[in-house]
Amino acid sequence: MALKSSHYFAQGNTAHGAHFLYKSAFDGLNKIFVLTGPQGTGKSTVIQSLADSLLDKGLHVQCFHSPLRPEELDGIILTELKVGVVDGQVCKGISDIGACEIIYIHFGEAFDNSLILPEHNITIEDLRGKLERTYSKTYETFATALRIHDEWEKIYIENMDFSKADQIAQDLIQELFADHESDSPTAPRHLFFGAATPRGAFDFIQSLTAQLERRIFIKGRAGSGKSTLLKKLASAAETKGIEVQVFHCGFDPNSLDMLIFPRLGTAIFDSTAPHEYFPDQDGDEILDMYAWTIAPGTDEAHATEIAGIKARYSAKMKEATSHLTEAEAIDSKIKAYYVAATNFSIVENLQLQLQSELNELIGSIQLSK
Repeated sequence: MALKSSHYFAQGNTAHGAHFLYKSAFDGLNKIFVLTGPQGTGKSTVIQSLADSLLDKGLHVQCFHSPLRPEELDGIILTELKVGVVDGQVCKGISDIGACEIIYIHFGEAFDNSLILPEHNITIEDLRGKLERTYSKTYETFATALRIHDEWEKIYIENMDFSKADQIAQDLIQELFADHESDSPTAPRHLFFGAATPRGAFDFIQSLTAQLERRIFIKGRAGSGKSTLLKKLASAAETKGIEVQVFHCGFDPNSLDMLIFPRLGTAIFDSTAPHEYFPDQDGDEILDMYAWTIAPGTDEAHATEIAGIKARYSAKMKEATSHLTEAEAIDSKIKAYYVAATNFSIVENLQLQLQSELNELIGSIQLSK
C-alpha cells in the first residue's frame, strides 16, 4: 500500500550552524506558494490545514517539519501536482529555484502593526537578541561535540581495513545497481530524515522506509566507514542514472546517514544511536561495518579512552539540546506578540483563497487523466 504522506526535515540546527536543503528538496516543482509575513500570523497552521485537506482528497503530501517544533510544518509538496507551499520566513533557498513559478501570499495583511506598542517593540528586539545569542551557543556547543566525535572516530579509523571497506562498497554497487543503469546521470535529492530539536534527536526513518521491499541497517562505531560507504553508493547512483534520495546527518550535514532508491524499493541507512533500529520485517538485513572492517579487539583495547570520549560527547549534546529548549521558549515569547496582533479572520480568507487555487489545480489534473 502506497504511503499517503512522507515526512522530512529540510533544515537543521547542526554543528555547522543552521543548514538548509530546501533548494534541493523543492527542485523540479512547477509552482511554489510562498507565505510571507511575521511569525505568529498563522502560516504553519494554514499549511497543516491544507495538508490535512489534501490528504482527505487522497493526494500524496510531502510534509516538511520544523526543527524547532517538529509537530509543526514549515512546508508541504503536493506530489501529483508538483506544487509546494512554504513558510517564506523559514524556508531559505526557495527563491533560488529556477524554472519554477513563485507566487507570494502576504500573511502580513492580517497583522496590525499598530497593536504592537513601542514598549513591545523594545521587548521584542531584546528577545530577538537573546534568541540569536542562544542559537549561537547551540551551534558552538554542537561544534564542540563534533570535535569530540572526531576523537572517537580517530580510534576506529586507525584500526580500519580500508581495502575491505572499499570492497563492501563495490560489491553493493554491483548488487544494487546491476541491470538498473540509465544512459543519463541523475541529480540526487538532498533531505534530512531527522533533526536536533528541543526534545532531542527526532527522526522519520521508520515511516520513510517501512513500505520498502529491502532495508539495509548499517551497524558500526563512529569512524567505521558508514558515511563513506553511503557517499560512494550515492556517487555511483548519480553516475549510473539511478534515482536516489540522499539524507544528510542532522548533526553533521557533511556526513550522510541514509539513501533511498525509490525505484529499487531499497533503503540503506546508519542504524546507530541516536537513530538506532533493528530488523523487524521481511527484507531487512544488517551490515556490520565494525565486524567487517575494524581490527578485532579495538573496543576492548581502547575501552577507557572511549568511555571518557563518550561521556564528554553526551554531555555536550545534552547542553546543546538545553540551548535549543531555551531558543524555543524565547521564540514563543516573540511569537505571542504577533499572534495577539493578528486578525485571524483575514488569515482564514487567505487560506480559502489558497485552497481555491489548489482545488483548481487538482481539478485540472483530474480532467487530464
